[in-house]
Amino acid sequence: MKKIILITGATDGLGKVAAKDLAKKGHTVIIHGRNKEKAQALCKEIKTETGNKNVDTIIADLLSFTDVKRMAEEFKSRYERLDVLINNAGAMFGKNREVTKHGTEKTMTLNVYSPMLLTELLMEVLVKSPSARIINTSSSMHRRAVMPDFDDMQLEKNYSPTGAYATSKLYLIWLTRHMKSELRKQGIRNVTANASHPGAAATQFGQNDDKGFLVNMVFKSVSVLSKIFPTLASAEKGAATTIYLATSQQIEGVSGMYFDNKMKEEKPEDKHYSIENEKILWDSCMQVIHPYLNK
Repeated sequence: MKKIILITGATDGLGKVAAKDLAKKGHTVIIHGRNKEKAQALCKEIKTETGNKNVDTIIADLLSFTDVKRMAEEFKSRYERLDVLINNAGAMFGKNREVTKHGTEKTMTLNVYSPMLLTELLMEVLVKSPSARIINTSSSMHRRAVMPDFDDMQLEKNYSPTGAYATSKLYLIWLTRHMKSELRKQGIRNVTANASHPGAAATQFGQNDDKGFLVNMVFKSVSVLSKIFPTLASAEKGAATTIYLATSQQIEGVSGMYFDNKMKEEKPEDKHYSIENEKILWDSCMQVIHPYLNK
């Protein structure tokens, strides 16, 4: 069955690789990006390279909850169902803490709140799929997260770019787990949710903002090493698990799991995990996004 697949952050890096591969396989692919010209240029490129005319674009700034809501409404006006939602967009921001116009810290907004909001807003078209899949892109960096402070969800007391990123990716794994139980509680059996990490891949990720000297050097060294050793970490390898989770029959019905960059189930770091913490996190995030839900 050919799927309708929406990929956020698909104009660069792993999202772009996944979009090309999935279009080549004949699926309908909707490319999300912030820049209209860039997204449309990629759309044209993919159509030319793959011969697949079912490639579309959707533009939104995921640092804006109102834009996320508009994006979801636009998608639902064009498509009756959604088979795969790939929450791929994410970032590590600069060394100085920044907030959005909503007052939420940027890392948490892009990596946690917006994917959760978009997923909730698109649930009505996901449930119309015979077998829908939600794929949340986490990171092995989640293993570096310190004990979460649920009284400081906006990281006002303790912010660093790497710390914020690690925490956001840990949260994404917990939210994916909780989504499994929420779906079951609502009697939804045809929608699954899984998280994955792409490994260190040769993309431009992490090279736009000043994160401090040492962190900047780490990201630049990955880029340099990948050019010297092309097989070290290609974007194609980085996108492989995402593509697998979107299409493989082997994971039909599998939900709430975390997959490594070799398409295998992996146990995430659970030293800070508890069912209670998972529920606290879910409720806290729902409180943030609730004003933008169609309730």
